[in-house]
Amino acid sequence: MKVVSVEPFIVSVPYRHREVSSVVARDGVTDVLVKVTTDDGVEGWGEACSGADVVSVEAALRAMIPFVAGRDPWNREAMRADLYRHGLWQFRPMTGNFAWAGLDMALGDICGKAAGQPLYRLYGGPRRREVDYFFYLARGSREELAAQCAEGVAAGFSVFYLKVGLDFAADREMVAATRAALGDGPRIRLDANGSWTLPEARHHLQALAEYDIEFVEQPVRDYPLAQMAEVRGWSPIPLLANEGLWSEADAYDRIVARVADAYCFSPYWVGSLAAFHRLAHIADLHGLLVCKHTHGELGVAAAACQHVLLTLPNITDGNQQTAYLMAHDVLRAPIPIASGPRWGVPEGPGLGIEIDEAAVAEATQRYRREGQFLPYQPEMLAGETR
Repeated sequence: MKVVSVEPFIVSVPYRHREVSSVVARDGVTDVLVKVTTDDGVEGWGEACSGADVVSVEAALRAMIPFVAGRDPWNREAMRADLYRHGLWQFRPMTGNFAWAGLDMALGDICGKAAGQPLYRLYGGPRRREVDYFFYLARGSREELAAQCAEGVAAGFSVFYLKVGLDFAADREMVAATRAALGDGPRIRLDANGSWTLPEARHHLQALAEYDIEFVEQPVRDYPLAQMAEVRGWSPIPLLANEGLWSEADAYDRIVARVADAYCFSPYWVGSLAAFHRLAHIADLHGLLVCKHTHGELGVAAAACQHVLLTLPNITDGNQQTAYLMAHDVLRAPIPIASGPRWGVPEGPGLGIEIDEAAVAEATQRYRREGQFLPYQPEMLAGETR
């Protein structure tokens, strides 16, 4: 079995409402889908996250085709080693990882289909029967947050996630409104995206502790390493690391330095499903937890990650997802987390999904017509008079 073709498609799928944080203001997901076909007709699908610029990720993916074409899909770790060493992607690891992660998913899908087995069996088999995902709250008024919380509780969610770090007075009011709406049971998770200084973090974390917060994600910036570790030493709230896990080496350094109680990352940053799997087990050896991260994703990437999450010993509840935000997807059947918090064991070989070719064509046309869903809005840009 050899790879005979690699076809990338840039697609755009809108959210039902804008995603807003201290870093982004985004109206949908623009990613690169990739279809890989073998000489015996097996097709595999993957999804490469766009990050800042989808064109650069597509260009990187196309540059990687010579490292894949004509080779056995089962040898994808050797392909990755070749493209990073001889293709010099070791000098552009973040863009390289985002692009390769999509190819890696497609090759894994092929291997599962060729073996007649779901992908999770290729990673040791399931250690759980389902994975739990969070409810992503949109910033808003007390009334708006109460309505969102009611929707999430009715759908069965138990972990609620809110972006903070823009204005602390407003942040605290929203956190208080969220806890009041949820009561004592459901868990609240906050994400500051590294926006606080050390003195601000000390004040803010103390002030937020009364609301029984499960984790605060990245309260301070990711460098130097000692900064997050220092905050962890005195924080009344457990910490979740996210920013700074930009590569396998970065994730490893932060795990062994124990800068947080849990680590939120994805195959995009560390470059492959296998690397995500390995690093999660390293975290487990250190007695630490892993939460799957999302940059915004469609059902292809979500499905690939679900397979790996089922095999891990140390994942949190409330793994990240954007399926509940999407106006639609590119799959024939919606994934379970498009309507609720839990996803069980997928059936079928490979990723266990079916691509909706018409939906892919529509999303491709939307990208050609409207361009990328950028991670920012013009009014966010500072330093100029407009």
